[in-house]
Amino acid sequence: MSRAFCIPGVVFLFCALVLSFLVSVSLPFLPALDIVRTHFGDTQDIQQFVTNSTGIEEVRADLGSRSACYYDPKGDRTCLPTGHAYSFEIHNQKQSVTALVDPSWTRGLAVHPVATGVTFLALLFSLSTHITVTLIASLLSFLAALLTLIAFAIDIALLGLTRHEMNKLAVGAHTITAPGFWMTFVSLILLLLAGCTVCFGRRRARMSGATTTSYPMKSGGFFSRFRRN
Repeated sequence: MSRAFCIPGVVFLFCALVLSFLVSVSLPFLPALDIVRTHFGDTQDIQQFVTNSTGIEEVRADLGSRSACYYDPKGDRTCLPTGHAYSFEIHNQKQSVTALVDPSWTRGLAVHPVATGVTFLALLFSLSTHITVTLIASLLSFLAALLTLIAFAIDIALLGLTRHEMNKLAVGAHTITAPGFWMTFVSLILLLLAGCTVCFGRRRARMSGATTTSYPMKSGGFFSRFRRN
């Protein structure tokens, strides 16, 4: 592959891999890289109206790809058991209203680690200079981009559901996107750039490897063809 296209493609894939991996790990191991985050107004309102199922007064709830965490007014964090398709719920003080995010909405977050794995394979294939292997790297990059796009759509759906459920509590809940949400979006852009870069590099390498064979033409009149050499 042309060196001018090879190096940027590898860099794009490497950066996308790092971002995708961090989002896949997310909570509870990397608390700052959650996907959706909800704040519940000032502390007094939370103490008066909202407690979770374990009795911890709520000020914030974070959702990651593998778990959800609660923060009390003192900043102490309590996370749900790590696992696939987790669920969490928050009740008001009178137990009359429940904000629930069930496993059917968090199950799709498993697409994040799958996209990370495909991105890793694309990075490995992009290190080769063989034209066929770089074609596979380009296809894997676009496949990883598709999976990341699906994961990003799931994140958007989770954001909408969480915002709807938290607003039911009527305690001034404010649901926003978290760093993991935007890291997924950046990873998607990088994967698209990587796929195009690797594809263009392969095309340029194929064109530069092509050779044109020319045949010499003899000049002369009509009678020159009857001459003896």
